[in-house]
Amino acid sequence: MGSRRSARFGGYRYPCRPAPYDGLVLFALGIIAGYIVGTFPTAQLVARLVGADDPTTQGSGNPGASNMYRTAGKRAGVLVGVIDALKGAVPVGVALLVAGRSEAHAVWVAAVAGHVWPVTRRLRGGKGVATAGGGGLLIAPLIGIACGLLFFAVVKWGRVAALGSLSIAIAFPIVSAIAGRPGWEVAVGAGVAAILVVRHQSNIRRLLARDEATV
Repeated sequence: MGSRRSARFGGYRYPCRPAPYDGLVLFALGIIAGYIVGTFPTAQLVARLVGADDPTTQGSGNPGASNMYRTAGKRAGVLVGVIDALKGAVPVGVALLVAGRSEAHAVWVAAVAGHVWPVTRRLRGGKGVATAGGGGLLIAPLIGIACGLLFFAVVKWGRVAALGSLSIAIAFPIVSAIAGRPGWEVAVGAGVAAILVVRHQSNIRRLLARDEATV
């Protein structure tokens, strides 16, 4: 058992009460930091770097890797995908190192929310797949790798990025449950999946109409 800290004033020793809200403050700061990292405008900055037009005005209008791949080329698309994945992986990794799994899951959701609903761009962001994938890879490495392989297999088979994205969004919480992950972790994974599915509503409509763009 640790000893209680105390302070001496005027010859008397008074116990120092532990700060009960320190953990809560750090938790909140982690969420805020994750959200801020998520708002980083990767696609727009890469477009400027390679001399391409703003991706929000080209193709599907989505500032993500798939649209950049189609409108600015393979290198630009891959670069956006990698950086967007780091937007999820870095804050989650830091949270795992300095805090714990519950904090890491909260930061994961915050980073995805920052990418999808950035206040810096009037809540008009990307679809969150790469950011969710980057964070999910550190949250559950084996499941993340399996979902990554599933994504590439589906895209190679169907030539439709949205189909691969929806597949892994649905697969992650299901595989987590089958693998015996705690219920709250499965619930968070399902919440992230729900965000991705909601952001893919227009893609789902185009898929049903057989009008979705290919890669």
